[in-house]
Amino acid sequence: MMTRIYAQWMSGGGGDCLKSLGLLVLRVWLGLSMLLLHGWPKVEKYASMSQGFPDPLGVGPAMSLNLAIFAEVLCALLLVVGLAARLAAITLVVTMAVAFFVVHGGALTGEGSGEMAFIYLAGFVALFIAGPGRHSLDHLILRGFRGGE
Repeated sequence: MMTRIYAQWMSGGGGDCLKSLGLLVLRVWLGLSMLLLHGWPKVEKYASMSQGFPDPLGVGPAMSLNLAIFAEVLCALLLVVGLAARLAAITLVVTMAVAFFVVHGGALTGEGSGEMAFIYLAGFVALFIAGPGRHSLDHLILRGFRGGE
């Protein structure tokens, strides 16, 4: 019995349940990491950061900081709960792409590298492509519109 279950799991036969569980783990892990390690510190230090924040889009340091906070706090939170998850993920993809390619110059090593932005970028791209999975508010809302599932 256990051998069959293991063989099924190893061959990818775990079905939709395991895939959705994996997406849940990825959403919560990346979303909370982004929120707590990057977004929330920007909120707490807003006054001191608003004048000297990088301005890669040419909209001013304060607006750039506001856009980063929007993505790293609100969109990260939406991703965690799986509400408007693809929209939240694409916003985070754009934010991490700007951080990696523009702010960090696409550098993966050395001082000031964008390695973390690059790793987050990969995860957010995967979530944008795959969607939030069954364990999300998006799924519950769509199931209601479809009349159950």
